Amino acid sequence: MNRQQIIYVTAAITAVFLLYFFGRTVPKKAEDDHAGHDHSKTSAPATAANTQAVTLDFPTMLGLAKKRLNAQQLQKVTEWENSVVRGDVKNQQIQVYRKLSAFWMDTIGAFVPYAKYIAEAAKLENSEKNLTFAAHLFLSELQTLSEQPLQVWMAKEAKELFEKALALNPSNDSTKIGLGSTYFFGGAGDEPPMRGIALIREAAEKDPQNAFAQYMMGVGSTISGQWPKAIERFEKVLALEPQNLEVILRLADAYKTSGDKVNAKKKYELFLQTVRSLETQGKFRSSPEMMKQIEEQIKLL
Repeated sequence: MNRQQIIYVTAAITAVFLLYFFGRTVPKKAEDDHAGHDHSKTSAPATAANTQAVTLDFPTMLGLAKKRLNAQQLQKVTEWENSVVRGDVKNQQIQVYRKLSAFWMDTIGAFVPYAKYIAEAAKLENSEKNLTFAAHLFLSELQTLSEQPLQVWMAKEAKELFEKALALNPSNDSTKIGLGSTYFFGGAGDEPPMRGIALIREAAEKDPQNAFAQYMMGVGSTISGQWPKAIERFEKVLALEPQNLEVILRLADAYKTSGDKVNAKKKYELFLQTVRSLETQGKFRSSPEMMKQIEEQIKLL
């Protein structure tokens, strides 16, 4: 794992950590693996499926992002945006999108325009690999958010990309799982989350060792507040991927929320142990704040 990957993974784990410890909200009831579950003693992060009236669009968000630019940067971006006028328009546009994407990530650190331009380039290329890469960018990022309108917008972007990739390769189970996952976060509009769950369950039943399928089924269970079911799914993922930090943290939180302090403490301790092991191997860089908060959680259990 190179330096950039280490930074990205660290940021992702930190975002999940901050979401769990500082961003909790109480959702409406939702559907999951089985109907008839008693939700009276459970809680879960709010899901974008419980949509609000506020909607977002990319031009508006891009306009807000541009307010962060100085005059020289804004001039550069404007020149790129207006540079494609004749000739091989398609390939020129792909290159412009890639320039804009790199600029927004490397220079400004703004995720939305970075991912959107990656997605637009992938659509023009119509490459399954690039479409799924862009879709997973949105799917991963939206799970760290608490702002429902932005979460819904990203879910819809991911859904469109997964659908285009699936049209190129209808047998790709990973793409089906990704597409189904977008339903949890409002990517399917008014369509029920159960339709997304059916896509994921199909892959999980086809291959019980599919960690991605088991993980997203677990995420669906947390959204609906079905903590025992979430624990079951995440434990399966952990057995397949013992050093998966995000899963360990989700498991610790699920045990804690369900009232199992003993296992919650064990998972938080496992998280610390795994982080230290990965740091020794040069595969991960932890946040001091995150480690301190985990240690404090352990003391409270």
